[in-house]
Amino acid sequence: MAVTKANYEALAEFRYALRKFQAFSEDAASRSGLTPQQHQALLSIKGAPDTDWLSISQIAERLLVRHHTAVGLVDRLVSLGLVLRKADPADGRRIQVHVTKEGEETLAALSVNHLEELKSIRPALRKLLEQFEREYGA
Repeated sequence: MAVTKANYEALAEFRYALRKFQAFSEDAASRSGLTPQQHQALLSIKGAPDTDWLSISQIAERLLVRHHTAVGLVDRLVSLGLVLRKADPADGRRIQVHVTKEGEETLAALSVNHLEELKSIRPALRKLLEQFEREYGA
């Protein structure tokens, strides 16, 4: 497969849109008193499919960090009152991490802003994805 100038342009635009969204997200988290990783951890837990908690290992996997990094991150979130740990009734060796009411309120405020930002970049992303589909099929 030959890479065309249009392909390079589409990839560059897509990466630019992702970087802009990431910069927006990091700034929004900071303004809320969170680090970007703390925000991502809260979002990962709250957005976990079919459950309302994640284990430390699952948080590490979702955030692409090492287990000990996830432990430290959860420790800080617990100290901020944003999450709590519970022993897993099905496996006492595993710890469940749940978002607290305060954590949910913080995350909800951030998520409203993120959804608005996504709406603003949707046309550019749609254009890039449509171009990709035209060139490479569904």
